[in-house]
Amino acid sequence: MTRSWAVLKRLLVGEPFASGRGSSLVLSKRYAIPLLAVNPISSIAYAPEQVFLVLGVAGTAAYALSPWTGLAVAAVMVAVIASYRYTVQAYPGGGGDYRVVTANFGPGAGRLAAAALVLDYILTVAVSTAAAVAALDALMPGLHPWREWLAAAAIALLAAFNLRGLRVSGRVAAAVTVAFVAGVAAIVLTGLARLAAGEDLTSSAPAPAEEAEWTSAALFLLCARAFAAGSVAVTGVETFTTRVRFFRPPRGRNAAAAITTVGAATVALFTGTVVLAFLVRAQGPEARGYPLLAQLSDAAFGASPAVRWPVMLATAGVLLLAANTAFVGFPQLASVFAEDSLLPRQLHKRGDRLVYSNGILILAVAAALLVVLYGGGAFELIGLYVVGVFLSMVLSHAAMSRHWRRVLDVERDPARRARARRARATAVAAVLACAAVLVIVAFTMFRRGGWIAVLIIGGCYLLMRAISRHYAAVRGEIEHPKGKPQLPSRSHAIVLASSVNLPLMRMLSYAKATRPDTVTALTVNVDAAASRRLVAEWDRRRIGVPLTVLDSPYREITGPIVDYVKARRRDAPRDVVTVYLPEYVVGLGPQKGRLSRGYFNWSTSLLHNQTTKALHRQLKYEPGVMVCTVPWILGDSTEPPPLRRIPK
Repeated sequence: MTRSWAVLKRLLVGEPFASGRGSSLVLSKRYAIPLLAVNPISSIAYAPEQVFLVLGVAGTAAYALSPWTGLAVAAVMVAVIASYRYTVQAYPGGGGDYRVVTANFGPGAGRLAAAALVLDYILTVAVSTAAAVAALDALMPGLHPWREWLAAAAIALLAAFNLRGLRVSGRVAAAVTVAFVAGVAAIVLTGLARLAAGEDLTSSAPAPAEEAEWTSAALFLLCARAFAAGSVAVTGVETFTTRVRFFRPPRGRNAAAAITTVGAATVALFTGTVVLAFLVRAQGPEARGYPLLAQLSDAAFGASPAVRWPVMLATAGVLLLAANTAFVGFPQLASVFAEDSLLPRQLHKRGDRLVYSNGILILAVAAALLVVLYGGGAFELIGLYVVGVFLSMVLSHAAMSRHWRRVLDVERDPARRARARRARATAVAAVLACAAVLVIVAFTMFRRGGWIAVLIIGGCYLLMRAISRHYAAVRGEIEHPKGKPQLPSRSHAIVLASSVNLPLMRMLSYAKATRPDTVTALTVNVDAAASRRLVAEWDRRRIGVPLTVLDSPYREITGPIVDYVKARRRDAPRDVVTVYLPEYVVGLGPQKGRLSRGYFNWSTSLLHNQTTKALHRQLKYEPGVMVCTVPWILGDSTEPPPLRRIPK
């Protein structure tokens, strides 16, 4: 790492943390529930308006279907939440969907769940930041033309925050979450109360589209698409399955209680928001730049900045917290995938600040790219989001159904068998509900971007399978064989020589220090006069190592050397050959003359080592051939050894 890059890294990331600084995070339910509730609760900011954005295409007549569509979404939410309550108790170690699927269906299905979870986390960041910018856009409309770049900037700031190893305080997260829940609840309750009192509340959104004639089949498909889009409200519930260890013992029971509390609040707020939006005739398709919560706030409290600003700021805050939880969860999950040989091992290593830096950077780049490509609109990203979320849920709840069937095969206690039967029935209901959403998305949103989600998941799956096979092949090849290992018969050292100088003498000294059976100096005759001078100097100094001169009629250097090494290997396949190559390092030593000032180290390094690099690239693929580069630091103040005869 160059000094300039090291300084820049310290400025961006900060000073490194010692390994012993890391500590486990265990929270009471008072703080664990608000902290983990960020993901499911934040979906209230954009899930209800998806129903109206889709139904609004058919005009105001289709709005009559919105309450029923919202109730169908709520039914899916109840089934998923009930099934996850049993999951966290059956897997109190915090396995998550990936562990559950792998344990019950094997590594193949586990890789598919892992690929879906990768897309899920990426879209969590993209959708949450895009929705947060939309919430701020309702307060400052001048931000709208820059929404995709503002979302990308928010992703970059969140990535920098997490790269520095900083954590959001549990109290801060709890305060933001409670403020958002209180704001939405106040809007819903106030709006419903005023409507019950006979007041006429009208949304401030632009007028919806004019009435259009729709066939029953087309209206049914539109309603199904609205149901699938609104089902994005289910996202975030699976967070509890991966964070069970956040809770104090008994972890499974406390996590189940937290899921029940958060799930009930999410279902109530979602249903209330949809019903109130229907009653006040909110959100036409032309109002995509005006969030639904802002319209409901204006309808319930009037166009009062004293209410709209706190509500929308709390909305933006909880959405950014949801994106931040993805930056915390994805690198840890990617570390698990890397440990299981599904992703490169670099993702399993912590950085200077005790965080998985590579996972954070990958997540930030992927989410920012999607946000920019889709113009910063959350509505356009929902189709991709639903595919990843519900594919992992279908696999997870199907795996839990199989888990409970296995429990019933071995369990004999009547009470436990009754509980297992209830859990299995709940898992089957969740599978059917999630599968219905996934099928609807496949038919109604495939051409509108769903195919991109399928492409990403399929690509991740194939990549994970290829990485897994590669690591398995490497393990099989490098595994220590049984019995006594076979050692090489003899060792030969070959030292590349172009002139008699200090680097050459150092290479010869190192080669002799390894005590090989033979040491040979090798040079290529590309200039007859230079070769004669080298041989004469070699004999005059009585170096004591035989010098071999290779002819090269076409003035090529690397080819004759590689052919010579291959010939040595063919003559004695059980022998090992070590080739010593010189490497000049520019300007890294103490200041000594102009050479070590380091102003143009990156450019002056291009003037050296090109032959060494070419030989290294070709020889490293030859079996039984070792390549050893011996560095010579130009400008080093250390006194070099004198030229002398190398002893035999």
